[in-house]
Amino acid sequence: MKRRVWIECVSSAALVLAWRPARSQWPASNSSSLRSLAVLDFELEDDHDNPLTKPAQDVRLARAGAQLRAELAARQLYRVVDETPSAPLQLRLRSQQAFLYRCDDCAEQVGVLLGVELVMTPWVQKVSELILNLNVQIHDVRANKTAFTKSVDMRGNNDESWTRAVSYLVRDIAERRERNPRYGQ
Repeated sequence: MKRRVWIECVSSAALVLAWRPARSQWPASNSSSLRSLAVLDFELEDDHDNPLTKPAQDVRLARAGAQLRAELAARQLYRVVDETPSAPLQLRLRSQQAFLYRCDDCAEQVGVLLGVELVMTPWVQKVSELILNLNVQIHDVRANKTAFTKSVDMRGNNDESWTRAVSYLVRDIAERRERNPRYGQ
């Protein structure tokens, strides 16, 4: 059983690395009106902390982050900025905080360091293996306040449900933005 889980995790990790587009492949925005956005890595709020599912969860979290960045950029909802230069700061902040999404000052520090207008902190709340919630929160760095929150329910803790949840979240933001250009800003 452990060998099978390990093989699935390694296979999933390989898929994440192959699937994640290079940042230079993301479409450049033709509009200078797009607000700059740094998307932090997904966090997992899981009271069950099952060691058998942890490797697969880590892969899903990484894959969801890559997918979220790519889809936001592809739909040109924001000018998605490479958050990698803030990795040392994020690591330090994570050592001091249980979750970055609960720390507005953390998002502000990352935003100031990167010189972006907005910082998105995504997280998944795992209620059970059947019920999960994918959440995002956008912090407006200049205004120093939470500007937007959104949640999508998932049924089933598997690759397909996570992929669908991220796609639905981005598609819903895009559709609502078409009706209200300030949505998600």
